[in-house]
Amino acid sequence: MLSPSMAPIIFLLCLLMLTACSKPKKDNLLVLTVATEETEGFQRFRQSAKFFNYDIKVLGLDEGDQKPLGGGQKVRLLKAALENYADKEDLVILFTESDNALFASGPTEILKKFKQAASRVVFSSETLIYPDRRLESKYPQVREGNRFLGSGGFIGSAPFLSKMLADWSGPDSASDQLFYTKVFLDPEKREGLNITLDHRCRIFQNLNGALDNVVLKFEKGRVRARNLAFDTLPVLIQSNEATKLQLNYLGNYIPQSWTFETGCTLCGEGLKDLTDLDEGVFPVVLLGVFIEQPTPFLSQFFQRLQKLRYPKGRIQLFIHNSEEHHVSQVTAFLSGHSGEYLSVKALGPDDRLDSAEARDTATNLCRQDPRCEYFFSLNAEVVLENPDSLRILIRQNKFVLAPLVSRIGKLWSNFWGALSAEGYYARSEDYMDIVQGRRKGLWNVPYISSVYLVQGGLLRSRFSNPKPFHHGKLDADMAFCHNLREQGIFMFVTNQQPFGHILSLEDYETTHLHNDLWQIFSNPEDWKEKYIHENYTAALKGKGVETPCPDVYWFPIFTDAACDELVEEMENFGQWSRGDNTDSRILGGYENVPTIDIHMNQIHFERHWYRFLLDYIAPITEHLYPGYYTQTQFELAFVVRYKPDEQPSLMPHHDASTFTINIALNRVGIDYEGGGCRFLRYNCSIRAPRKGWTLLHPGRLTHYHEGLPTTRGTRYIAVSFLDP
Repeated sequence: MLSPSMAPIIFLLCLLMLTACSKPKKDNLLVLTVATEETEGFQRFRQSAKFFNYDIKVLGLDEGDQKPLGGGQKVRLLKAALENYADKEDLVILFTESDNALFASGPTEILKKFKQAASRVVFSSETLIYPDRRLESKYPQVREGNRFLGSGGFIGSAPFLSKMLADWSGPDSASDQLFYTKVFLDPEKREGLNITLDHRCRIFQNLNGALDNVVLKFEKGRVRARNLAFDTLPVLIQSNEATKLQLNYLGNYIPQSWTFETGCTLCGEGLKDLTDLDEGVFPVVLLGVFIEQPTPFLSQFFQRLQKLRYPKGRIQLFIHNSEEHHVSQVTAFLSGHSGEYLSVKALGPDDRLDSAEARDTATNLCRQDPRCEYFFSLNAEVVLENPDSLRILIRQNKFVLAPLVSRIGKLWSNFWGALSAEGYYARSEDYMDIVQGRRKGLWNVPYISSVYLVQGGLLRSRFSNPKPFHHGKLDADMAFCHNLREQGIFMFVTNQQPFGHILSLEDYETTHLHNDLWQIFSNPEDWKEKYIHENYTAALKGKGVETPCPDVYWFPIFTDAACDELVEEMENFGQWSRGDNTDSRILGGYENVPTIDIHMNQIHFERHWYRFLLDYIAPITEHLYPGYYTQTQFELAFVVRYKPDEQPSLMPHHDASTFTINIALNRVGIDYEGGGCRFLRYNCSIRAPRKGWTLLHPGRLTHYHEGLPTTRGTRYIAVSFLDP
């Protein structure tokens, strides 16, 4: 006999044994799915299944690529597979489509929830009836949850599923949804097979009709989909054709693609190794450059193109320029560099191709050349600052991949996180975080533009449409993305590294000789790169600032390009003053110390000049003159011209300003001889002003000065009287 003290222990052991026996075992679950090709959707599904260690068997791959996969075909394949498991009473089988599904949790949870359903067969549920609305009245009423059957996923005991499909004899083109619906709506079959629906989406979450109810739930390094309507955490997420973009969005996170703790967990998988490759074996890339509207800083664009760290002997260069305004710049680039590339094809305004036709032409060149492994599309408004951009994109090894670029300080970028019902832009919940870099990774998105990489093999297989940039009345980019989505091809954008930005083109005018000078408002960073001296930032910190005379500071401010273009703009305008005291351009019409000059307002540049003074002169003034703060107000700002036979020098005078800047615009000893500035009170002269450097000195009272004679050539300076 057992002692009384042993009884509680024996009871607990029995309870543990009963619990263990009743607990579902993940080994009792088999997942059957159907696929006729290994698409990216299929690979995503398989990745999620592998993450949770599901046992999966794929049906239909041996039947080849059949589009679309017929509903009856799925039933036929499943029926044949179930014959092998018809007598396995302990086996639970989950059937799901693969292209449009992914797992959010593992086998243990799904088996537990199946057992709690207390049915032999559980179908997914939907809020909308399909495919026959006339059957709505035959559906049993439900007190809570979705009422209608969904055929995209179901789970059941193997023998019962086999019985359910035993009567199937339809064609491959028949509707699987209608077949399963009629089985469920037959009271005798429903009760005999013990079929129910997953009304509250505890196992299956069909996104059709439920987009507003499903949100991401981040929890301890994992991500789930949460159904807000029923407060449930579904295990398998499914979509139909209308909601697959939402599944793509969820798949960017579920099950652990991206979390706050881990970041992107899939970004390092399947990478293409380009290290240690000889230049002659790098993948051949057709690089398509598209100039389709007047674009600022095009010369800088071509300079960056040359700096791409990719063997030019492996680049087939294609340029489409539709703008007469840019013909000279394209011609200059090709004349200097075309021989460096594997091949070059350039189309200009005379070819009269629109954007879609030009892009079709480029992709077809790649498609028809078996050497072409990638098509890299690059719009001229993209400032691709990362010279390794092409290598990075190739290494990621995706069919279609775009580097994230956006307008500086703006949310406007080259991708959309979601689409509206009409197929246009909609903001996804994570769009701002991705654009601003708070979430970094690899993102499956419905639309890309401006710059992207496409695998050449894709163009020769699944995406062999000879007009990929045409679809109805859509523009070229929207048509391209629509056609990709129609083929089930994923488009990714990566923001793992900084790549560059996109220029603003809205206010770009082509009425000037050097139009980029007027871009200080629209594209201030690019303006700075082109026109502000590379050592200006150091000068702002007090490094490299010289003091050639008391309270006179000398520091670099302009690049050669800024100096040259400003001079050329003035000479192109040509309306130099006469250099006498009568001057209708100024208040009162009288100039005490006249010069031969052109005012900034005469070329409509005064507003831009003020922005330059405010952004670049004011900060350094406050550093050099502590306690003085300026708004760089001015009444006069102009370019002066000195010539020996015109006006070689300037008489001693005070400037009508609190302080003055005087920027040398050309080179002493090369463009002219002589010149300079002498401060009489200090008997101090600057006789060799450096091109692009500015003198900054007080104007009234203390710094009485004169312009020293120019003895040869032509000297140009830009002068501003600030805070008059």
